[in-house]
Amino acid sequence: MKAIRIHETGGPDVLRLDEVEKPGPSAGQVLIKVAAAGVNYADIMQREGTYLEPTKPPATLGLEVAGTVEELGEGVSWPPVGTRVAALVEGGYAEYVLADPHLIIPIPETLDFVHAAAFPLQGVTAYQLLHECAHLQPGESVLVHAAAGGVGTLAVQLAHLMGAGNVIGTASSEDKLAFVRSLGANVTINYTQDTWVDQVLAATGGKGADIILEMVGGDIGQKNLRCLTPFGRMPIYGAASGKWTQFTGVELMYKNQTVTGYWLMEWVKCRPDSLAAASKALMQFLVSGDIKIIVGLTYPLEEAANAHRVLVERKTKGKVVLTVEHQ
Repeated sequence: MKAIRIHETGGPDVLRLDEVEKPGPSAGQVLIKVAAAGVNYADIMQREGTYLEPTKPPATLGLEVAGTVEELGEGVSWPPVGTRVAALVEGGYAEYVLADPHLIIPIPETLDFVHAAAFPLQGVTAYQLLHECAHLQPGESVLVHAAAGGVGTLAVQLAHLMGAGNVIGTASSEDKLAFVRSLGANVTINYTQDTWVDQVLAATGGKGADIILEMVGGDIGQKNLRCLTPFGRMPIYGAASGKWTQFTGVELMYKNQTVTGYWLMEWVKCRPDSLAAASKALMQFLVSGDIKIIVGLTYPLEEAANAHRVLVERKTKGKVVLTVEHQ
């Protein structure tokens, strides 16, 4: 089969289209015929060698896919062969990939594979950031950084559905800010402006946001504490700037603020039941039309390097997805 692999860490050019052996499912595994694979910042960090887990080349990237169940391993009776599914996986940039049954989500006929591949990782992330990490309460204010991105577009919509009173979205251009407003953000702010902290404070009556979803890092992450309300919560789930923000305990003590780390892979390992609950809630929202999956750009599998480039250059709105054509 065809797969996008890296044989060394580095820039987009290290992504290679290889011919590799098609995997067969071992006991307890499901083989999925991939139709589409989501592209995430985690993939970029793996490619660069900066991910939370060390990258061990040669490696196939890709953490989420959509497609059909091709074969069941020993001891697996669900989902049946031929079922249309989305799944969290390892090595999704390929024509076929193995998955654990508890990380597979059946999808309705009304949801196409491209959009289905765009929500497992980032949808679960957005849901858990708000529900599990920040414990969003009705009427609270939520600041979503990078609100035009994959997680951000879903977080803006989910925050409203979970009862937030004021959803503030940041982005880097007027075009993206208009897009974020179309998703329902009450206030939008350009975080490249020096006054963005003051704008957040003005939008929250001087108190600051109750919840801040932070994935930029660097200077942005540090400034977040200035616009986080006393007793506010700030889950951190990335560092798109390439720089991790450092906090000291005394900084948090003054206003009883909480900074929480979030890494989906640890939830996969330790709390799969919570993932299943999040996936079920997300699917209900999708079927009812309460949330929309925004796919900005698609690329064929062999153009994975270009997909990485546009994501790094922040030229996208919504999700970037790879499509897989089988010969």
